[in-house]
Amino acid sequence: MLNATCLRQRFADAPGHAAAVRDEGAPARLRPAAVLVPVVDRPDGLTVLLTQRTDHLHHHPGQISFPGGRVEARDISPSMTALRETHEEIGLAPARVELLGQLPDYHTGTGFRVTPFVGLVRPPFEIVPDSFEVAEVFEAPLHFLIDPANRRRERVMIDGRERTYYALPWRHYHIWGATAGMLVSLAHFLGEET
Repeated sequence: MLNATCLRQRFADAPGHAAAVRDEGAPARLRPAAVLVPVVDRPDGLTVLLTQRTDHLHHHPGQISFPGGRVEARDISPSMTALRETHEEIGLAPARVELLGQLPDYHTGTGFRVTPFVGLVRPPFEIVPDSFEVAEVFEAPLHFLIDPANRRRERVMIDGRERTYYALPWRHYHIWGATAGMLVSLAHFLGEET
């Protein structure tokens, strides 16, 4: 079973960065962004901390996502963006996160080049969601999220074109799009079958 030591070792042994993953319909010009994939080391196993965005946001309203956002001029690196945005959105202090490494960039159909950073979070920690951006914070088991049996491909019509994307339904949550795509990248990185 995958634990914190195994996860840490896998990133330590990882070769260079893999090619970026593109959503269908991703534009050529992309704005840089970064997210944290917070893996929580719980006694019962590793979990992934996720957020549900509020319904009034301009980008991805109501969707399940990782904490993160646009790279700002004051950020010295994309990893700093991921940690800063995580602290702003859910109150998780950067000192509570052990950055393990990054996954391939993910190019979204909404025009972002997202760099996902995987970080190990050890309890106890405090979560204080920004109520403007975050409707809910929850954890889902990592073993469920990376198991190929739990993912499916869905389709949607956007501007007269059919697009397909990954979805990972868990309990009453519908994890899909870029978040599901990055979880599939994590599964590939960890050696799960596609």
